[in-house]
Amino acid sequence: MEDFLIRRDHRKLQIKSKEKIIEFLSSQQTGRVASIDENGFPQIIPMNFVFINDTIYMHSHIRGEKLDNIKRNQKVGFEVDKSLEFLPSYFSDPTDASLADTLYISVVIKGNGSIVSDKKEKTIALNGLMKKYQPEGGYEPIKPDMDVLNEVEVIKIVPESLRGKYKIGQHMDRKLRIDLAKQIMERNSPTAKETLDIMGFEIIDNEPKLVDDKLW
Repeated sequence: MEDFLIRRDHRKLQIKSKEKIIEFLSSQQTGRVASIDENGFPQIIPMNFVFINDTIYMHSHIRGEKLDNIKRNQKVGFEVDKSLEFLPSYFSDPTDASLADTLYISVVIKGNGSIVSDKKEKTIALNGLMKKYQPEGGYEPIKPDMDVLNEVEVIKIVPESLRGKYKIGQHMDRKLRIDLAKQIMERNSPTAKETLDIMGFEIIDNEPKLVDDKLW
């Protein structure tokens, strides 16, 4: 029975909405790509990225170990996460340190990586990266005939599996969720306001009110 309850609880942590996964990926600045080096060890590198047409794109120098890894073995991993709020153990018990927890969002991708050779696709990826990281403009859009395309590589990952998980109190009953929001508000960490918003709360008359409890 205990194992069943654990599995059921884990299901409550899964993000089932693809739109929410895309929204999260689009909002994050850094992802981590994992490839296998020539000695069989996993290599994990933080990268800027953009998610376009169900594909992860990253730009890279024209030489590098990660490029060699992907050319040798196309099976790669990609991960993005956001730690929302640390929950001190004393939120649940005055002495039991094991009850400390964290609210978070994460997406893990397993897929096939490759180096983009098609200039049109490479242009779309690079312009997508610029639009994401420099939305205010101030640059000339990249075109397929520009020399810059020969000066950078673009890595793409086509997902075979894409899984999102989140813990924002959705696994708790309504009363416990509201009580947790009050504790987060009282502790007033630097991330508290953003966390409460993501949890679906608004502060009304100095009290957290749950206004959005839709599951992702």
